[in-house]
Amino acid sequence: MQAVPGRAYTSGMADPLPHHVRRGIRPTSVSRLATCLLAPNPGPMTLDGTNSYVLRAPGAAGAVVVDPGPLDEGHLEHLAALGPVELVLLTHHHADHRDGLARFAELVGAPARAIDPAFCIGGEPLVDGERIEAAGLAIEVLATPGHTADSACFVLADDAPHGSVLTGDTILGRGTTIIADPDGALGPYLDSLERLRAIGRSSSGHVAVLPGHGPVLRDLGEICDEYLAHRAERLAQVRAVLAALGADPADPATVGRVVDTVYAETDAAVRPAAEASVRAQLAYLREHG
Repeated sequence: MQAVPGRAYTSGMADPLPHHVRRGIRPTSVSRLATCLLAPNPGPMTLDGTNSYVLRAPGAAGAVVVDPGPLDEGHLEHLAALGPVELVLLTHHHADHRDGLARFAELVGAPARAIDPAFCIGGEPLVDGERIEAAGLAIEVLATPGHTADSACFVLADDAPHGSVLTGDTILGRGTTIIADPDGALGPYLDSLERLRAIGRSSSGHVAVLPGHGPVLRDLGEICDEYLAHRAERLAQVRAVLAALGADPADPATVGRVVDTVYAETDAAVRPAAEASVRAQLAYLREHG
């Protein structure tokens, strides 16, 4: 389990591709349309670091940057050098994706857009289903609330061989994301996974996952199956603990009791992530049973 201090949380599960992005000034091509520059913020809360993506069609002069990452001047300058940058997109507001946004927009002189208007700079808020045309690309915006209320994914249907989706922290290259209660919520997250699974299943081949942390994954549909199964298993575990303890899911003290049982082996450093996850699970069970 991982956690971004105070805000973003993640936890481990998935089986990734044997692809590792190199940190520093050397960008790594991860698909026909996407290059990744790994931010220098590795740790138990951010996996290898934040993946900042540079998107452009072959032969296009300009680029779109997704998630500038932390406020690290060296990283932002290296990212800017991969331009010129036409547009900056944000998958969600957590600090490890957003702290460098304003400085990066200043460096490159490009508008920045996000679901939340508070993080837009010289551009309009993103809209679910919107088609963005920039850097020779067509980028579809997919609102995917759950990890946070403002989470978004970006679909590159023309990426080779069968398309790709930039998933931010909705899907990770290694792990399953924690729901950042109270901002995030489990019900919307499950709906977002279903939407992503439908995209993965609609293609004639495997749709690649370009995650906010960790390596690229082969198959969006398959990883959504795994994520949904993991969530169902966790809910079953929480239900069983509630029944065994005779605990009230509305009682704040129940959170700690469930964490002590379901997440018994969790490192103390990331216990807040487990507590956020359990709060989201209990809220879901209060509503859905």
